Amino acid sequence: MYLLRAIIRPEKSPVVLKALFDAGFPAVTKMPVFGRGKQRGLKVGSVTYDELPKEMLMLVIPDKDKDFVIETILTSARSGEEGQFGDGKVFVTPVEEVYTISSGRKEA
Repeated sequence: MYLLRAIIRPEKSPVVLKALFDAGFPAVTKMPVFGRGKQRGLKVGSVTYDELPKEMLMLVIPDKDKDFVIETILTSARSGEEGQFGDGKVFVTPVEEVYTISSGRKEA
């Protein structure tokens, strides 16, 4: 299993969530986050906004679905045909164990 953390533009969140749902991956945790990437924020006139609003989507997926789900996120979160700075990142982390809190059982 893998944990995917996608940091995306807030306006892309509904599009990505719908794409994941339609692809058969409805289980997602979403939270608002703030940060900056290589562009080091946004400068408007003399004001610099160094922490921009983003959304983080987190989901755990089976090994066999990793490439498909990543491509689904990349395609649906990209701005325009070629994308833009600030479209976001997807971080992939192996998951060793998962437990269901209500039952205390370890997932297979």
